[in-house]
Amino acid sequence: MAARGHVQDPNDRRLRPIYDYLDNGNNKMAIQQADKLLKKHKDLHCAKVLKAIGLQRTAKQDEAFTLAQEVAVLEPTDDNSLQALTILYREMHRPELVTKLYEAAVRKVPTSEEYHSHLFMAYARVGEYKKMQQAGMALYKIVPKNPYYFWSVMSLVMQAISAQDEKLSQTMFLPLAERMVEKMVKEEKIEAEAEVQLYFMILERLGKYVEALEVVQGPLGEKLTSELQSRENKCMMLYRRLERWAECNALSCKLLLKNPDDWQFYLLYFDSLFHLIDQSWTPPQEGTHSAEGEVHASISQALSFMEDRIATEEAKESKHLRGPYLARLELIRRLRERSCPEAQQLGEPLELMFQFFVKFGDKPCCITDLKIFLDLLTPDQHVQFINRLMEAVPLGAPGEDGVAFPGDTRALQRHLCVTQLSRSLGQQHALNTQGKLGLIKELKAHYRHGLQFGKSCLKTELQFSDMYCLMAAHVYIDLWLETSDQNMLWQSLGLLEEGLSHSSSNAQFKLLLLLLYCRLGAFEPVVDLYSSLDAKHVQHDTIGYLLTRYAESLGQFAAASQSCNFSLRFFHSNQKDTSEYVIQAYKYGAFEKIPEFIAFRNRLDHSLHFAQVRTERMLLDLFLEADISSPLEESVKSMSLCPEEDDILWDSLRDNRDLTVLVSWNPKDRQLNAEHKQRSLEDDTLWLRLRSLTLRLIGCVSALTHPPASRNSEKRTENGVAAKPSSLRSLLSQLESTLNQATQFTEKQLQHQYPFVGPVPSRLAQALSSGCCQCQLSSLQLPLHLQELEAAGLDESTELQTQISNLFKSLAVQLQDILEKCKGDPLEVKDSQSTTQHFLLENLVYFVETVCIVLWVSNYCVSVLRPLKSSLQKKKKKKKEASTVTPPVLSAYQEFNSSLQSLLNQALEHIKSQEISLTALKLGALSLEGQTQSEAEGTFTKMAMDKVQSSYLRSLQEIGELLKKRADTLKSLKI
Repeated sequence: MAARGHVQDPNDRRLRPIYDYLDNGNNKMAIQQADKLLKKHKDLHCAKVLKAIGLQRTAKQDEAFTLAQEVAVLEPTDDNSLQALTILYREMHRPELVTKLYEAAVRKVPTSEEYHSHLFMAYARVGEYKKMQQAGMALYKIVPKNPYYFWSVMSLVMQAISAQDEKLSQTMFLPLAERMVEKMVKEEKIEAEAEVQLYFMILERLGKYVEALEVVQGPLGEKLTSELQSRENKCMMLYRRLERWAECNALSCKLLLKNPDDWQFYLLYFDSLFHLIDQSWTPPQEGTHSAEGEVHASISQALSFMEDRIATEEAKESKHLRGPYLARLELIRRLRERSCPEAQQLGEPLELMFQFFVKFGDKPCCITDLKIFLDLLTPDQHVQFINRLMEAVPLGAPGEDGVAFPGDTRALQRHLCVTQLSRSLGQQHALNTQGKLGLIKELKAHYRHGLQFGKSCLKTELQFSDMYCLMAAHVYIDLWLETSDQNMLWQSLGLLEEGLSHSSSNAQFKLLLLLLYCRLGAFEPVVDLYSSLDAKHVQHDTIGYLLTRYAESLGQFAAASQSCNFSLRFFHSNQKDTSEYVIQAYKYGAFEKIPEFIAFRNRLDHSLHFAQVRTERMLLDLFLEADISSPLEESVKSMSLCPEEDDILWDSLRDNRDLTVLVSWNPKDRQLNAEHKQRSLEDDTLWLRLRSLTLRLIGCVSALTHPPASRNSEKRTENGVAAKPSSLRSLLSQLESTLNQATQFTEKQLQHQYPFVGPVPSRLAQALSSGCCQCQLSSLQLPLHLQELEAAGLDESTELQTQISNLFKSLAVQLQDILEKCKGDPLEVKDSQSTTQHFLLENLVYFVETVCIVLWVSNYCVSVLRPLKSSLQKKKKKKKEASTVTPPVLSAYQEFNSSLQSLLNQALEHIKSQEISLTALKLGALSLEGQTQSEAEGTFTKMAMDKVQSSYLRSLQEIGELLKKRADTLKSLKI
C-alpha cells in the first residue's frame, strides 16, 4: 500500500500494523488500531487517513470523506499521508481531489521532483492536458531530464487530439509540439526511441509525410529498433500516403524476398503494381528505378515474380510456406476483376487450389485459406472440386454402415477440411431432408471415431474431431428451420451437450448451446455456460449481448441482475483502469499507445451494449424493488436519475458487438452481410430509445407523486427533479413518435430474417406484438389529465372526468388483452411431439412490467383523487346534504382498481396452472422420430430437455413471486 522499506521513522513503525490489517482485508481491526494510535498521537495525519480507508471499505463513505478532508485541509507534505489520501480518493472514484492534494504539496515544496511527478500523473488521471503540459515543463526546469520534456510535448499532442476545433489542432498545438521536438533535434539531445516515435507521430498528424519519411530514413530512424521491420513498415505507410507507388512496389519486392510468407506485403505489392499500370509508369532513362530499387510496373513482371516465389518454394524439400501459393490465387482474382487474359497463364484455380490442399490440407488453417478463394470457381465446378479433394484424403475401407474413416489425425484434418468446404459451397444446404439426415449420421460417426485420437488430450484441450460434431448440430438447425420440427432442435442440443462432455473447453459448443437455449426460452442453463466461457475484459462488451439480451425477457430476474452487474462491472472498471494504462505509458515512454488507450476508453464509454445494460439494469431494479422494498421516489433518487436529461449520446453510440463470434460455413448468399448489421443496429437502437424514454417517464411520475400531507408541498421539487408537466408532455410525445417508428421498422423487418448465427433480434418485435408498449404509453398519459383535474377541481371538470374514466376503462381492456396473449402452454407435448412457445414467457414478463408501471401511475392517481374526495366529503358535511352522486372519476377509479385486482388474480391462477402442468410433463418419454438415437445420445437429449423444463419452471416462479408482491401493493391503492 505504501513504500515500507528500511524503517527509520518511528511513525512508520507505528503505522505498520494498520497497513497490514488493510492489506489483509481486516478493515475493522485497521479502524480500531488507528483509533488507538490517534488517542496517543493526535497529530499523526496518516493514521487518520488509514482509518478513513477502513471506513470507506466498510461502506461508511460519508464518515471516510469527512475524515479525509480534515487532513487534506491541512495540506500535508509527508509521503505517507499523501499516498494514503491518493489511495482513498481513487477508491472513492474522486481522482480530481488528488490533483488538489499535490498542487498544495508542490506549492509548499517547489523543488521536489517526486511531488511534481505525482502532480503530473494526477492530472493525467483526469485528462487535464493543458495542466499536464505546464507540470511537465515545470518538472523539466527543476530536473532537466528528457522524459519530462517529452511528457510536456505529448500533453500538447493530446490537447490537439482532444480539441473540438480541428483547425486549432493543426495551427497551434501540433506546430508548437513540432517546434519543441525540433529544438531537441537541433541540440542533438534526442536519446530514446520513444522520442523519435513521438516526433514521427506529430509529423504524421500534421500531414508532413515527406518530413516524416526523412526522419525515418535519417540517423534518427536508426533508433527505431523495438519492433521488427519498424522502419520499413513506417516507410511503406508513408509511401502509400504520398502515393509514391514506385517506391512502395520496390520496397514490398525487397521485403517479400526476405520474408515470402508476409501477406500484408503481397497485398501492397499488388496494390502498387496496378496503380503503376493505371498511371502508365515507365522507369527513368538513367539511374535506379526508385529510391528503394527495381520497380515492377507490368503484369509480365508480376507473373515472373510470382513464378520465382513459387519455384523457390517448390525447390524446398519440406516446410513449404503458404504465402506464395495464396498470393498466386490473389493475383488471379485481381487479373480477372480487370478482365486481363494473363490470368490464364497462372493456371486454373481449381487445379491450383487442389495442389494447395495436397500440400497443406492437414493443417487446420487450410479451410480459412481456401474459403476466401472459393468464388474463383464456377458453380458447375463445385462438385468436381470436392470430388478431386476427396481423392487426396487417405481413408480406410468402408465399415458396415458404409462410412470410411481416416487412420490418423492428419488424414482426419484433410477429411474435415473437405467437409467444411462442401458446406461453404452450399452442397449440404442443397440436400433434401433424407440427404441431410444421412449426412448427420455420417458426421456423427466421424466425430465419435475421431475421439480415439484425443484420449491422451488434457481436459483443457479440444478433441481433434470437434468440428464434425459442431457441423452436425448446424445441419440439425438447418432441418429445424426448414421443417419447423422441434425434434431436430432437441437432437442438436443433445449432440452439443455430448460434445461438451468430451471437450469441456470448446467455446463454439458453448456459444451455440447458449444461443439455442435462449431461442427455446430457457435461460437457466445459459448462466453457467456463459460463466464457463470465462470471458475476459473487452469480451464483456463484444459477446456480452448474447447473455443480457435474454436475461430479463425470459423472466429470470435474479440471473438478469447478476448478468447486468457482470457487464457493468467491466465498463466501470475500464474507466478507472484506462487512466492507469495512460500513466504507465507516460512512465515508460510508450507515447504512441496513449491516444490508443484514450480511443479505447471512449469506444467503451459510447458502447451501445453499455447504454443498453445500464438502462435495463435501472428498469429491472425499479420493477423488482420500487414500492415493494422502498417507495418509487426513493428508488429513482438512489439512481440519480434526472428525467429531463438524456444521458445517452445517441450520435456517438458504437456497436461493438462481435456478430461473427459463432463459426459458420454458410455459402455467401446465407452469410451475414452489411445490411443485416445495419438493420440489427437500428433494431437495437430503437429498442434502447423506447426503454430509455420509459425509464425517464417513470422518473417523471415519481417526481409528480404527492408527498404525505404533513410535509411541505414545496418539497415536491426536491433532488432537482421538479414535477414539470412540460417535460412529461415532451417525453410522452417522444415515446409516441418512437413507437410509430418502431412499428414501421418491425413491419419491414418481417420480410427479412437474420442468419441463425448472425445478430440476435432485439425485444422490439415481441414487445410490440404483446401490446405492452401501447398500454404503457396510455397509462403514462394519465398523470397529465389528472394534473388538469387537480387544477380545475371536481365541480368544473365533467368533460375531463369522462375522458379520464374512459382512459381507465381502456387501460383495463388493454391489460386484459396482454394477459390473453400470455395464455397457452410454453412447453407442450402432443402425440409424442413437443412444441415450445417461449414467447408466452416473454409476454408474461411484458405483462408484469406493464402492471408495475400502471401501479405507479395508480399511486399518483390516488395522491390526486384522495384529497379531492376528502374535500368533497367536508363540503357535504358543512352543507349537511343528503348523499349526492359520486363524481364519475372517483367511481371509474374504484372500478379500475377492482378490475386490476381481478386481472392480477387471473394472472396468478394462470401461472400456478402452468407450473402444475409443467411439473407433470414427462419429456423423457418423447419419441424423437427422424433417426434412431443410441442410448448415450438419448441421455444427453433428455438432459437438455430437463434443463429447458427446469428453466421454464424457474421463470414462472420468479414471475409469479413478483406478481404476488405487486398484487399486495395494489391493496393499498384505495381512495
